[in-house]
Amino acid sequence: MNQFKIDINCDVGEGVGNEADIFPYISSCNIACGGHAGDLETMFKVASLAKKHQLKVGAHPSYPDKANFGREVMNISNQALIQSIEQQLTDFDKVLKDEEIPLHHIKAHGALYNQTAKDEHLAAVYLEAIVGYKEKALLYVPFDSVVAKMAKEQGFLVWFEAFADRNYNSDLSLVSRKDENALIEDPEAVLQHILPIIKNGRVWTVEREWRKIQADTLCIHGDTVSALKILMYLSKQLPQNQVHIQK
Repeated sequence: MNQFKIDINCDVGEGVGNEADIFPYISSCNIACGGHAGDLETMFKVASLAKKHQLKVGAHPSYPDKANFGREVMNISNQALIQSIEQQLTDFDKVLKDEEIPLHHIKAHGALYNQTAKDEHLAAVYLEAIVGYKEKALLYVPFDSVVAKMAKEQGFLVWFEAFADRNYNSDLSLVSRKDENALIEDPEAVLQHILPIIKNGRVWTVEREWRKIQADTLCIHGDTVSALKILMYLSKQLPQNQVHIQK
């Protein structure tokens, strides 16, 4: 019988305060760097806790827009965005250096993540901002996205990410959070959503069709109300389905 491995990540350090509860059930985390949420204090606190749980630690930069939690496209110049991302990563570097934690990956947040998936210009700006980390860290990016293709062409190492608690459109974009069916909050529904992704490389979309997808890591948002219930359920059910969390 085939055995499968998958990384499970959560976006953390965003003010929810549930890291101590969810960290035993995941294998990597993306820590807010002050753009959409967080500051040096929260970065230190969450990074230290992640180290105790032996998680792979990543940076989670965003548009500098705490007012909208980084979930709205921001009207900002290329240079201002680059400077902001560089500063977010510089601050995060300081935390990791002090805590003696290696940087495993970088994952953009919210609107920046979604827009770089389809906008070549913005993807180029984002990659320019993080080019100094090309040899140091993986990038978590959506499968078959603009940013994934450009990153590979530029020599970045990438992990494809899929979302365990979000529904997909047929173009592999995420269903808008403004729509009722954006989130998948029932643990059993999450399991049925991700098993085909892991085992068969396909996802069932809201247009009721299968689409090809690849995932090295699956995200469950730390601010999803049922995040802990989902993670606890998956920790028991995935091994029974020949899937092991990749520590």
